[in-house]
Amino acid sequence: MPTTRANVVVTPGGQAALFATHAATCDAGDTALFIDPYYATYPGTLRGAGAVARSVAATPEHGFQPRARDVAAAAGGARSLLINTPNNPTGVIYTEDTLTGLAQVCRDHDLWLISDEVYDTQVWHGRHLSPRALPGMAERTLVIGSMSKSHAMTGSRIGWIVGPEEAVEHLINLSTHTTYGVPGFIQDAALWALERGKPLEDEIAAPFRRRRAIAEKLLKASNTVAAVPCDGAMYVMLDIRATGLSGEAFAHALLDAERIAVMPGESFGRAAAGHLRVAMTVDDPAFADALTRLVRFAERTAHAA
Repeated sequence: MPTTRANVVVTPGGQAALFATHAATCDAGDTALFIDPYYATYPGTLRGAGAVARSVAATPEHGFQPRARDVAAAAGGARSLLINTPNNPTGVIYTEDTLTGLAQVCRDHDLWLISDEVYDTQVWHGRHLSPRALPGMAERTLVIGSMSKSHAMTGSRIGWIVGPEEAVEHLINLSTHTTYGVPGFIQDAALWALERGKPLEDEIAAPFRRRRAIAEKLLKASNTVAAVPCDGAMYVMLDIRATGLSGEAFAHALLDAERIAVMPGESFGRAAAGHLRVAMTVDDPAFADALTRLVRFAERTAHAA
């Protein structure tokens, strides 16, 4: 389906778009589904919009791909489903089979699908597919985008929502009465960046692609630390359950012993317990050094257990 200006509302960042889409699709007390592991603001954003936040686990045993039957089992009384692909924190890209199954659940249960796609320019393996492109989904999908990741404009706060014309009309009305638009100088910067086209997007993504390759090489030889396949986004999710520690305990011990800061998987929900999220946001030598020391620390910890 063609996308025109009537399908788009500009927001002050992806976070504002997350709140607006849930305020528009859920009345107070409605249930809003989201996938665990999740970006840290999701539960609070849904509650802030007046919805009852209900998580659905995507487990490591299934590659952190959400299963349609699990979502369907949780869909009673729900009005919306929030997904994020490429995914923060796991780096997983939802497959076409996964998205097709989720789309069917949305049609069967009359759910709005809110698709957070802020990492869509950071795809290292496979391809990103927006569920809005699937049959029968354009009329019930709201896509969230942002300049923060694609163009390194994190502090500038500009994003968008793409959806059906009628929904966008209501979202524009909501924006008028809440955020009241985006400062002009930020819009000018965003326009300049967008006019540079794909070459600038590729330039922004290139360091993360390099660091993903560094991580793959360093982790190949370890029997203690396993990487979740990092197909997109700027994170590597590490499985450290072989150490016998929780993600939180490992992260604290690593910080104390090596002065390396990582996020425990438990920060992103129960499904990521025993995992770590490593951000690929330091320069290549520092990243390689920190990851090497992390693996050595994990191996020492496992041997001592």
